[in-house]
Amino acid sequence: MSVILAELAAGRERYTYKDYCRLPEGSPYQLIGGELVMTPSPTPYHQMVSMKLVVQMAGLVLEKELGIVLHAPVDVYLAETETYQPDILFIAHERLAIIEETRINGAPDLVVEILSPSTGYYDLRSKFKVYEKCGVREYWIVDPQNKSVQVFCLREGKFALDQEVEQQGMVKSRVIAGLEVQVESLF
Repeated sequence: MSVILAELAAGRERYTYKDYCRLPEGSPYQLIGGELVMTPSPTPYHQMVSMKLVVQMAGLVLEKELGIVLHAPVDVYLAETETYQPDILFIAHERLAIIEETRINGAPDLVVEILSPSTGYYDLRSKFKVYEKCGVREYWIVDPQNKSVQVFCLREGKFALDQEVEQQGMVKSRVIAGLEVQVESLF
């Protein structure tokens, strides 16, 4: 067992990015508010929803050379006590320099979190606030249970609900020009 996992088992309360980097590769943790939060493997349904959205986003982004779309697991370093692995992220072409060898260093332009019972609280509360504070321009919350998508846009430093669709309808990205997603195509 690695030293950091032994410390985790012993109940250490506050961790930093340096501690996070000491975890064995592939460890199922995110660093949220200085806490190492175990994130179990997503369900097949979660992954199917993710794949459908990634294909739509990445196809458009690559075709128009707008930047890059990546999907979990990839580390996004936002602060010394905040390193997340969003389900999907987009970085605009002019900001590709934030992609480093081992992590994304800074806020992506767009983040998608797909809710699951084990991570929903963090996606809706803790991570929401940090994404907002760090300057993520657009935040999508995809809820497979309710078959819904909420799109929040950063306005004057705060996330504002821009669109909300449940069961059927279309959401449009304000950050990825031309991206329109029929919600029913995801679920």
